[in-house]
Amino acid sequence: MSPIVVTPEHPLPCEASGLAERLRAAGIQPTLPRQKIAVLLLSAQQHLTAEQILARLQQAGERVSKATVYNTLNLFAARGIIRQLAVDGERTWFDSNTQPHFHFQDVETGALMDVSPEAVRFAELPPAPEGMEYAGIELFIRLRRV
Repeated sequence: MSPIVVTPEHPLPCEASGLAERLRAAGIQPTLPRQKIAVLLLSAQQHLTAEQILARLQQAGERVSKATVYNTLNLFAARGIIRQLAVDGERTWFDSNTQPHFHFQDVETGALMDVSPEAVRFAELPPAPEGMEYAGIELFIRLRRV
């Protein structure tokens, strides 16, 4: 795996040049550790756990603490840069795709795959309790190999 090079002279690789501005627009100071995490997670539409992100950073020779990874991911999620997904109670996934969509989950590996909202049809939803309204729908379709 090639290193994730982020320095004051070269804040982001050219393929991720808009990420620092994207972080600033969300009210996030783009520190070097945050930029490294942003480059890794936001360079493609993907679903990663904090542990996977930490491992990839370490494999690339980066020195980022576990606490920094968790704090950064929670900050990114709170500011709408990523979606935080609690899928199975065992781990939390961080989704770089913040557009409305659903997920398939491989029950063997835990891996998530996006499902377009247009591919899912709900015939009817139950009425929300009095004084409440729908804020969103999370759908995880669990799959296993045959």
